[in-house]
Amino acid sequence: MSKKNKKSKKLKLPLAYKPLGLALSWAGGALAGLAFQQTWKAIRHEEDAPDALDRDRGWGEVLLAAALQGAIFAVARSAADRTSAKAAERSTGVWPISDKGARDGGD
Repeated sequence: MSKKNKKSKKLKLPLAYKPLGLALSWAGGALAGLAFQQTWKAIRHEEDAPDALDRDRGWGEVLLAAALQGAIFAVARSAADRTSAKAAERSTGVWPISDKGARDGGD
């Protein structure tokens, strides 16, 4: 593949990559929410996790729920990002983000 052809392919890739990334991020977020609910039920045997503004819950419960939720969402986002990037690379032959460690479409 010529340099010019490869460069034009790289310029077009972010547009093709964004819908795939968005769809997988949405699905990953939905799955992360379900995973968090199930994990909270398993840990605390309660339907609902505490909210930060829930007066009847203590600091420990609120912070545990927040940390657990954050960890689950971070794993889900990373899995969705990686899956969409690998799919884009398989279909186009080009990694979708040129900068190492770039996130959210940054170049």
